[in-house]
Amino acid sequence: MQDKPLILITNDDGITAPGLRALIQIMNKIGEVVVVAPSSPQSGMGHAITIDSVLTCNPITIDEGPQLEYTCSGTPADCVKLAVNEILNRKPDLCVSGINHGSNSSINVIYSGTMSAAVEAGIEGIPAIGFSLLDFNWHADFKPAAEAIKKITLNALLNGIPEGIVLNVNIPKLKESELKGIKVCRQANGVWKEDFDKRKNPSGKEYYWLSGAFVNKDKGQDTDVYALETGYISIVPVQFDMTAHHMIQKINTWDL
Repeated sequence: MQDKPLILITNDDGITAPGLRALIQIMNKIGEVVVVAPSSPQSGMGHAITIDSVLTCNPITIDEGPQLEYTCSGTPADCVKLAVNEILNRKPDLCVSGINHGSNSSINVIYSGTMSAAVEAGIEGIPAIGFSLLDFNWHADFKPAAEAIKKITLNALLNGIPEGIVLNVNIPKLKESELKGIKVCRQANGVWKEDFDKRKNPSGKEYYWLSGAFVNKDKGQDTDVYALETGYISIVPVQFDMTAHHMIQKINTWDL
C-alpha cells in the first residue's frame, strides 16, 4: 500500500503559469506529485485532443521540489491521456487541474480546458477536481485560496468522488480573511453574449476578434455565480454523462 496518494496535476494556462506553480506547492504537502501540463497556453480549448499532428512530452525542471514534471505539446485532455497511458506506472489517486487564471463557473465549464482535463481524468476513472481563481491577472495572488484548496483536496481523498462525477471549484478574488466559506452549488444558467470586432488587415482581408459579456440569467441563490458574488468558494459536482434522461420517455412518444 502506498504511503502517499499519487496526485496528477495539469492545467490549461501552461507549464509556467503561476496558478499551476501554486497548485504544485499545495499538493506537495499532500501526496506524491506528477505534473503533465501544456507547453503553451490552451485556454478555451475545451475537450479538444490532438489527432492531426504528433505529440511530444518531455521531462522538465522549473521549480525545485520533489515533483516530477513533464511538458506536453498538446491540449489539457492530451496531457491527461499521455500521463495515464505513457508516463505513470499506476493510476493516480487524484487528478487536480489548475489553478486556472479566471472563472470557470456557470457555462464557462463547457469551454474550459482546465475542466476538460478534469473530465478526461474522470472518464479514465480517476477522481478529479478543477480549481479556478476569479482573477485573469498572470500575477494573481493564489495564497488566499491555498488552505481551502488543501481542505477540499483532503476531503476528496478521504471521502471519494463518485464515478462519473468531477468537481468544479471556483474561488472569488478576495483576501483569505474575506472568504466566507465554501458552498456546494448548482451551475448557474448563464450565457455569453458574443460580439465580434470586425477589422481589416493591411492587404484588405477581413478578420475578427471575439469579445463579449457574460449574462447571468439565473436569479437563484443556490448557484455558483451567486456564491462567488457573495464571497463564498463554490463547488459544483459536474457529470459528463450528457444524456437528458428526463427527455427519453417523451421522445419515445414521437411517431418515429
